[in-house]
Amino acid sequence: MRENAGVNLGLRIRAERLPLRAPFRISRGVKTHAEVVVAELFDGEVIGRGECVPYARYGETLDGVAALLAAAGDRLRSGMPVEAVLGLLPAGAARNALDCALWDLEARRSGVSVSARLDRAAPGVLATAVTISLDHPDAMAAAARAVADAPLIKVKLDAGQPADCLEAVATAAPAARLIVDPNEGWTLPVLMAMTDPVSRFNVAMVEQPLPAGADEGLEGLAYPAPICADESVHVTADLDQVAGRYQMVNVKLDKAGGLTEALAMTRRARAMGLGVLAGCMVCSSLAIAPMLWIADLADAADLDGPWWLSEDRAGGCRVDQGLIHPPQPGFWGEPGPRP
Repeated sequence: MRENAGVNLGLRIRAERLPLRAPFRISRGVKTHAEVVVAELFDGEVIGRGECVPYARYGETLDGVAALLAAAGDRLRSGMPVEAVLGLLPAGAARNALDCALWDLEARRSGVSVSARLDRAAPGVLATAVTISLDHPDAMAAAARAVADAPLIKVKLDAGQPADCLEAVATAAPAARLIVDPNEGWTLPVLMAMTDPVSRFNVAMVEQPLPAGADEGLEGLAYPAPICADESVHVTADLDQVAGRYQMVNVKLDKAGGLTEALAMTRRARAMGLGVLAGCMVCSSLAIAPMLWIADLADAADLDGPWWLSEDRAGGCRVDQGLIHPPQPGFWGEPGPRP
């Protein structure tokens, strides 16, 4: 249903390094900047924007994603329909940036907002997890006390001292529900050893405890909290494979390849009886704005990417006390001028 409307679309791309307000540590490493690629899809003076985060875990780099988008821009200039161009991109960051830019462009050039196209009310304020970066227990407790009024806290863990770190956060923020996220950093014995602390504390889910491709030990496993697939599930076609091992799936635009596939994936997961976590990378509000449409359908949201930035984009989302407020009118997916 998307068409080039008889004109050749143009595409501009740029890579950006957005400083973080504090180091972001997980079991795989630490980052001090969010490295993103912005796609600007234009039809004359009308511009749609999308942002993606190339992720090394999936073999992506800034240069590689920029090259994929540059090739996409060449195809668009040759007159290839935009849907065909999107179809040539693999699911991942590059397709996400172009897909989200197209949603934004269509809203601006047609005068029909994403809300109207989806026949849904625009997302309002909703709860989001705020993340406690991996550190020693005392530091994680201090970080948790600073956000103790948030209803949902994500706890980054590894296999070093996961029980002590989890207890430190749970004690410092006793009212919060917790997402335990080892980022593939555990083995099955570690997961089973964590049964007791997961049972004792207010853990809402355990996210991707075992490495993708080595998670067969989860098949039919009874565990005190739902186990949520992240790295093990990217697109709708992956859902059948993970359904016997996980009770929830983390839907992310950068894995799915954009809002179009993420919407389809969310609906299919729901139909299969799987819970949905709406997730993100460390990014700006330009990447979060489309994701709010997934969060509105999800069981929980983990969309604090902009909260980690030293400075977000003007008019973007605001995260306050564990609540994410939508961007200002016109920021993404709506007709009219940007804020």
